Amino acid sequence: MLLLSVNSGSSTLKFRLYSMPEERVITKGSFERIGSSDSDYTIRVNDEKIYLKKEIKNHEEAVSTLLTELVEKNIVNSLDDIKAVGHRVVHGGVLYSKSVLITKRVIEEIENIKELAPLHNPAAIAGMKAFKKAIPNAKMVACFDTAFHQTIEESNFLYPVPYEWYTKYDIRKYGFHGLSHKYITMRMKDILGYDGNLVICHIGNGASISAIKEGKCIDTSMGFTPNAGIMMGTRCGDIDYSIIGYIMKKENLTYDEVDNILNKKSGLQGIAGMNDLRDIDRAYLAKDNKVILAISMYTERIAEYIAKYFIKLGKIDAIVFTAGGGENDPIIRKEVLDKLKPLGVELDNKLNEETIVRKDKEGIITTNKSSIASYVISTDEELVIAKDTYDLTK
Repeated sequence: MLLLSVNSGSSTLKFRLYSMPEERVITKGSFERIGSSDSDYTIRVNDEKIYLKKEIKNHEEAVSTLLTELVEKNIVNSLDDIKAVGHRVVHGGVLYSKSVLITKRVIEEIENIKELAPLHNPAAIAGMKAFKKAIPNAKMVACFDTAFHQTIEESNFLYPVPYEWYTKYDIRKYGFHGLSHKYITMRMKDILGYDGNLVICHIGNGASISAIKEGKCIDTSMGFTPNAGIMMGTRCGDIDYSIIGYIMKKENLTYDEVDNILNKKSGLQGIAGMNDLRDIDRAYLAKDNKVILAISMYTERIAEYIAKYFIKLGKIDAIVFTAGGGENDPIIRKEVLDKLKPLGVELDNKLNEETIVRKDKEGIITTNKSSIASYVISTDEELVIAKDTYDLTK
């Protein structure tokens, strides 16, 4: 069975075409800067790379271009070969705790909560409608990034604000990167042989930490929005909310202007003046003082969440690093795990330096004496989408 796994962003569309259930990737690629005059797309088939710079006005045009390329390049014989399309949806609100078949009602409900994810949910809906129009016989599935965290109990997802804010406006912790946390939970079950207690560190430009108890999420660092939790590439993470009103008065800024700064000009970017971890690592090794400060703050916050979840879980079977930074940045991992020495965590420096996912190396990076094993595991959100889509449409 052929199915597409799709991730529609505000100006992007990423995809993989799978043969299921064998989980074989036939082709993959992305459309970038949709809506701009300098948009382009890349499609990879085996060792061949198809690249074209072309104005793509909207998601419907991107979908049409993609499907045309799949047929013209003989990747599929016809569009009827594609039996299903799975769509990543960033926010499912309180409505969805698992992936679902897309119906007219589901689309309406995703539209009704678009205020919770104003950049991402409308893009997902645009992708759904475009694929439905282009291949109407294919079944469609929505896979929610918030769904995996719906097992968090009320005492952990509520904020200490008036309770009616929750009942009236659904103000609560939702958590994000759920597809990634779900995938790592499944992988670690295979590795450990059982549903263990995990702390998963999804460290990319956006970053989140989750506590997993026997296969279920009991807490996560991101909250009502992805700006909560640890400091990130450009996001501030948890701060004193009074800073917002204070800086609005001092700098004569609007709320939207401050919100933009806290989302796009803070975190590592705000302290170090850069947010790409590769650049940060080079500056760190060159002993740039601001970068050293930023790394200290960043890794301190990650370590604090791990220690906090150690208390919640009672014991941790594994700390797992994943996503771009977690998979490929030994400096960040070392700084985090060295801060956990009071818990008995002992890093194997050689293994840590050698374990780089982009060099096809995963595995344990702690010594045999470490009280908690730490792993580096490559995440695969697209495969989670494919698996859920296959299970709902086979």
